[in-house]
This record gives sequence, structure tokens and C-alpha cells, in this order.
Amino acid sequence: MVDYTQTDIKYLAGVGPKKAEILNKEINVYSVEDLLYYFPYKYIDRSRIYYIHEIDGNMPYIQLKGRITAFETFGEGRKRRLVAHFSDGTGFIDLVWFQGAKFIEDKYRVGFPYIIFGKPTIFGDKFNIAHPDIDPYINEEERPTGLMPYYNTTEKMKNHYLNSKAIQKIMMAAFSSAVRNITETLPEGVLSEGRLMDLKQALRNVHFPENTALLREAQFRLKFEELFYIQLNILRYTAERKSKLKGFVFAKVGDYLNSFYEKNLPFPLTGAQKRIIKEIRADMATGEQMNRLLQGDVGSGKTLVALMLMLITLDNGFQAAMMAPTEILATQHYYTIVEMLEGLNVNVELLTGSTRKKDRERIHQGLLTGEVHILIGTHALIEDTVQFSNLGLVVIDEQHRFGVAQRAKLWTKNTNPPHILVMTATPIPRTLAMTVYGDLDVSVIDELPPGRKPIQTIHQYDKKRGTLYASIHKQLQEGRQVYIVYPLIEESEKLDLKNLEEGFIHIQEAFPEYTVCKVHGKMKPKEKDEEMQRFVRNEAQIMVATTVIEVGVNVPNASVMVIESAQRFGLSQLHQLRGRVGRGADQSYCILVTPYELSADTRKRIDIMVESNDGFEIAEADLKLRGPGDLEGTQQSGIPFNLRIADLVRDSDILKKAREVAEKIIEKDPELSKLENKILQQQLRRLGGNRYNWGLIS
Repeated sequence: MVDYTQTDIKYLAGVGPKKAEILNKEINVYSVEDLLYYFPYKYIDRSRIYYIHEIDGNMPYIQLKGRITAFETFGEGRKRRLVAHFSDGTGFIDLVWFQGAKFIEDKYRVGFPYIIFGKPTIFGDKFNIAHPDIDPYINEEERPTGLMPYYNTTEKMKNHYLNSKAIQKIMMAAFSSAVRNITETLPEGVLSEGRLMDLKQALRNVHFPENTALLREAQFRLKFEELFYIQLNILRYTAERKSKLKGFVFAKVGDYLNSFYEKNLPFPLTGAQKRIIKEIRADMATGEQMNRLLQGDVGSGKTLVALMLMLITLDNGFQAAMMAPTEILATQHYYTIVEMLEGLNVNVELLTGSTRKKDRERIHQGLLTGEVHILIGTHALIEDTVQFSNLGLVVIDEQHRFGVAQRAKLWTKNTNPPHILVMTATPIPRTLAMTVYGDLDVSVIDELPPGRKPIQTIHQYDKKRGTLYASIHKQLQEGRQVYIVYPLIEESEKLDLKNLEEGFIHIQEAFPEYTVCKVHGKMKPKEKDEEMQRFVRNEAQIMVATTVIEVGVNVPNASVMVIESAQRFGLSQLHQLRGRVGRGADQSYCILVTPYELSADTRKRIDIMVESNDGFEIAEADLKLRGPGDLEGTQQSGIPFNLRIADLVRDSDILKKAREVAEKIIEKDPELSKLENKILQQQLRRLGGNRYNWGLIS
């Protein structure tokens, strides 16, 4: 029997080669099955017919029954519009078209009964509906009723007569031809445990819902399945990793950690830091390979935790490595750690793209002999030439900035894979963490070191420079330092750099008695580092920069962060930048500078920043405003984020339920080899699940 779900879309009634090409390019629909999984984005109830005299300006969409009484044309050329006067006996409304006038006049006739559907607006003192849906009225049985699905379409699709209504007609043809070939994609046990409707019913009711109750059931089923297979894949590989990969046993705490704790600890550990060190020590003593995510807001002391774990690694006869995404951050970690370890017999080296050949050779040799205890660096760490004597722990900082293949290379640096600690200062909402980092154990530092004051965030309009500069002057006079950050967006890089250069000159003129330095990504690493160090040593009091300082700069004396054109930054980035100040005991300030004219979403972002210092609250808000696909790093995490119907924010309860069901299955059958799970194996293969080995790439 022919499987119509796999039929090329061009052979479907109402499509053909030209429209098929548009569907391929615009919405990635190639087969009938692809089309069936192209879901409506909204539904409008068409059960009620209104009278024209009932219309008011607040109605979203209405349906009318009546007749066109006359056509009229107004304007010339591009400004030409066609107006049809429409009446149902209780009043008149104008139907307006700004294009396709000849087609409309040829297709619709004066005096013939029609059902009109659209959004009423007021123009002058009259109601009108622009580009309405029109259907001939034959009888009550044949008029559009119930929930009408609406499909996302592009301008190119509309230009080829593939609007939402056309997609709906094609969808009917697709479902009719393929319905007998739609086979269930979930086992009976999952259907009954999740109380899910079968797939045929779900697809029918998501495209042609009989009522809202059945629509909700259909959506639940399809969302559950989408999230369930992501979780099942994550958990399957986690189980595989734990069963096959044995970790090094770090059973003791010796001189390295004890000496550091007694002599060099910079400040008392917070309760959260103590708890996390205890959790990770337990992990590293089990004989299983550790795979843990350490989340902590900016300034929460993640680096200190990482250093203490590296010292435990040394106490057990192993080497440790720490990888950062930029030279600035790697260099900052290097200086911080060397300073913390002063007086202790620990050899720390830095390896980046800028390391000279002579130093590189010396480091390579030291790694092989075991003389180098801790190696800190950038992507240079994953080069094949970098070989360790006995690597036991890898710390990956701001890991979302690394590609999957890059991170995976670290696993090959020892016969057994080293323990992995992944760190991020970008708080990840729980729903996203369950998906992006679903195979990692998660630890959260939810406490700032003692003595830190919350940063005050202020929204300032760019026309009020006098007030802004007065507050900066006050801080500078008190001996503090100031960051001024300009956006740098790839699409407008030249313009942005011009703005930064002009801003640099302007700030020098506005603050002649102070030294101003500048840093941006186009500078050579050595130049950048020199400018950074001038600021660190307080030889420069103001730093004008792009977001290269988003991570990795630790200057406790800097108390003001001014973010120019703050409307051009995302919430997480604003929060990261804000975290560059507030690192000392003094009150710090973050000033968000924007123009008066802001979109509603942008104003919401700015308000959230002003109101909250909580990174997790901000991350949740960012996820709601922008969606997961836009969040930095998720696109290269190995997760197929093009979810077709589920939403990680709104559907968090479904996600949790899907994970629970997947956990039970993997607990009983980690390899999915039992007969009742055959369908799961097949479906994972179909979905390309084998491409996403989460457990082995963190």
C-alpha cells in the first residue's frame, strides 16, 4: 500500500510544482507528513453571525451575512483602493481592498448573498473591514462554523495565493489522502499513563477542531510527544554514559586544598559555596564520571568553587584544566587564580591563541611531565598537540559559547574521560535547563558573598546628559571607576564602531581631568590586554568599551556601569554587563540609557532590569519575551529547538510530566530493547535522535 504521508507535496491536490517550491523554501514543507505537522498558530470561533448594527470598535473578528450593494473605486495607481458597500438589512459596512481589485470585481457579484469574516475598524465615521474572507452563502449547513484555524504564512506565500485559507484547503486534502497511513508514534503504555488521545484524532482535531475541549486534548497530546522524545533521548544517553564511563575516584583532601583553605582563602565561604563543594566532592568520589552544571549569578563566587575543586584534583594526583570562551576571560581567570594561589607550590599556566611558540612548547612539555598542575586557556586547549600527563577535571566557563564538537574534544584528553564541571553566570530557567542541560546534575549558588550591596539600576533618557554626567562626576570624585558600554551588533558593525569612537572622544571632552581608555573586539589581543590592565591598575578611570567586557573583567573599584542604547541589548546581556560592577563593598549603579521612543517589549525589558537583580527572574522573563531559540547559545547546544507546537515557557507542566514518564521507561529499560519499547527506538531514529548525544557532549 502507498504511504501517502511520505508523498511529495507537489503531488497533492491544489499544490503542484510551483507552489511546492514555495512551501519547500518558505516553511520547510516537503512531504504530506511535513504539512500535517505544520500547525495553526491561532483559532477563531466562527459559530456566531453578528448584525451590522451590533458592531463596536472593540470587536476583534466578526462574521456577517448579507449582500454587496455596489462597488466603488477611489484613488489612482498605488493609492487605488476598491470599496464594496455591504448590507445585512440592519446597516451598512464597507469592505476594502488595496490590491487585486480586478480579481475581486470579477469574482464577487452585487446582490448575491455572502458570509463576510474579518476585523472591523473605523475610518472616518464608518466601519470597514480590509481584505475580508468571503464565502458564498448557500445554506446554514454549508457556511463556515466552529473554530477556524489560522496558519502562519509569508509575503512570498501570499503572493502565490498560499494564504492561511489556502493552506487550510490543502490541509484538508492532505488529511483525507493520508489518514489511513497515519501510524501511532507512542506505545500504548505511554498513551494510557499520559491520558493521551491517539495520533489520528490529535492531528484531525488540531487542524479541524470540533470544539475547544477536543482542540485542547489534541494540543496536549502533540506537545507531550514533542517534549517526551527530547527528554527520552537525553535520559537514554545519560544512562548510557553512567553505565559505560567510569570516572576517576578523588577520595582524599590533602595538602593543596588544606594549605589554601588555611592560608589563602580570600573570604569566608558562603553557605551555598560550602554546600556545592560538598555535592561535587561526593560526585567525584563515587567512581562515576561527574557531569555537573554550576549556575551562579555574576559575582557569586563560582571561580573560587572551581579553584577549590581543582586543588582537590591535584591532591589526588591529577591535573586540572579550565577553558574560557575569550582571551580576556581566560587571562582574567589566570591572574585571579595565580593571585589566590600565591605562596603555594602550584604551577598554573595560560594557553591562548596569542601564546608565543617558545612558551607554547614549554607548556606542552610541562603538561606531559606533570609539572604543569593547572592549565587555563581558550579553544587552544582542545588542539591535538595539547596532551596531559593525567587530566582529572575540566572546568568549562560560560560553556554556552562553545560548540558541541569543541567541548567533546576535551573528553579525549585522558584514557578515561575527566570529571566535567560546566559553569555559567547566565541563569537558566528550570524549563530550559531540563532541555538544554537535561543530562547534567545542577548546582546553584544562590547567595552572594558577604558585604555585597545590591546594584541600583536606573533608566535614563539620552537627552538628559547633564544629569547623567553629574552622577558620573560624583562617583569619580569619590575615587571610583566607570564603564561606558556601546552596542556592537554584527549587521551594523561599522556604524557601531563609529559610535564608539565618537563616544570615546566625547567622554574625553566631558571628563578632561580623568584618563579614558577604550576596548573593542577589533583590537589586537595585546592592545586589549594593555588597556584592560590600565583600568585594573586605576591608571584609567573611565573605560569606553563594547560588550567584550561582558564577562571576565573584575575591578572591585568600578562602581558605575553606563549602557548606551540599552534598548539594543537582550535582558541576559544587560544583566551580565551589570554584573561587572558591585564587586566591592561600595554602592554600585547601572544606568540604562535609551531614547524616549521605545516599543512595548523594550520598555518591559528595561522595567524588569530596573526592578530586579535576580538573575533567575530575569532569565525567565527573557525566555518569555524572546523564546528559547533566541537565547544565547541554545542554537549550538545540540537541542533541536525548532519545536513545532510545544512552548518551553507555557508548557512547563507538560515538560515535567513528559520527563517523569521518560524517566520511568529508562529506569526499567535503559537501552529501550524491550518489545513494548520498539516503537520508541524507531521514532528516535526517525527524529534523528542519534545525532544528539547530549550525555557525551556537555
